[in-house]
Amino acid sequence: MDVKHILVPGLGRRDVSAARTLLEDALLGAAAAVAAVVIVLTTSGNGRHPDALGWALLLAAHIPSAFRRRAPLRAFLGLVVCVAPYHALNYNHTAPMVVSMTALYTIAATGRTLRTLFLGAGVLGIMLGVKFAEGMTEGTEALRISGWIVAFLLVGVIVRVHRQYVASVVERAERAERTREEEARRRVAEERLRVARDLHDLLAHSITLVGVQTSVAAHVLQADPDRLDRAAVAKALDDIAETCRTARGELRATLEVLRAGPDDSRGPLPGLDGLPDLAEAARTAGATVDLSVENMEAPPAVGAAAYRIVQEALTNAVRHGGPGLTVRVGIRSRGDALHLRIADDGAPPPPPSPDPGPAPDRPPGFGLLGMRERARSVGGTLDAGPRAQGGFEVAAVLPTGGHP
Repeated sequence: MDVKHILVPGLGRRDVSAARTLLEDALLGAAAAVAAVVIVLTTSGNGRHPDALGWALLLAAHIPSAFRRRAPLRAFLGLVVCVAPYHALNYNHTAPMVVSMTALYTIAATGRTLRTLFLGAGVLGIMLGVKFAEGMTEGTEALRISGWIVAFLLVGVIVRVHRQYVASVVERAERAERTREEEARRRVAEERLRVARDLHDLLAHSITLVGVQTSVAAHVLQADPDRLDRAAVAKALDDIAETCRTARGELRATLEVLRAGPDDSRGPLPGLDGLPDLAEAARTAGATVDLSVENMEAPPAVGAAAYRIVQEALTNAVRHGGPGLTVRVGIRSRGDALHLRIADDGAPPPPPSPDPGPAPDRPPGFGLLGMRERARSVGGTLDAGPRAQGGFEVAAVLPTGGHP
């Protein structure tokens, strides 16, 4: 039995059936009945000892408690039907106190504030009117008891307000989590669509180039068959083969993230030659950028991926690094791969927390997802994280397929 959900009606435990709720409230009513019997047997002077009718009314008053959460108002009215004649016949007035206060608390914890005010005012008005009509002594005693009634009603209202606040916080947290996941999926989908569009531009360029080179070869063959320029034909065919190999490699590398999307008008793919402009933009934002590019040549898709990675890394550094930021961007060609390293000396990461969640200092987010998608689109890898000496570092390896 979960005492918390019994004492706080309507707390919203979704997996509890109606039968379970009925059983729990029935057990609570039985406990209140046992308490009433004990009070009758151990106290005197506050009304006469119940006879058979008094015992019947007292025990019957506890039966509606079994329905207090399913039908709070009707359960309270059923209690009043039994308790009113019980008090009118001057039986032990303390005995039904437990079940009566439980019913008042339930009314306040499950209903609206206006209903609680009307019901509490009605109960207090009837009780005080009857008692003061009997004499000042009885009226004074009724005033003392009315304090308990008001206290239980206030507790019920406070519990209801707190329950509503907790439910709103949980609902906002769930909505924020859903929104965050949807935003992450949307950002990743946008990045993949952008990769697909870049690939479209690359393939369109390659196919056009193949068409031009083929036309050149055909023109050389047809212009003067008797004086065939074999060197020109061989060069044209070699260019066609190289273009096809490059396009095939780029297509295979980006196939896993390719997403169909509507074509739009875009300029040429950004590449390594656009890095000085990125560095200048970061300098304009107040950062000191040390740009070192050893090799300015790379396949178009690799150059575009490197450009986007450097762009996102510089943006994150300027956004999170703080004042006096220095960023070092290094691009080196090693073997058949392009090595990128973007490191800043921004604010150091916070000390480790016992919470296993991500650290608040530039945690992995949408920007890192986009950079990893860019690296993966050309068959490369990317690592990012805080540096031991402070700041943040992004390192990527992008295969070039032997391109010089």
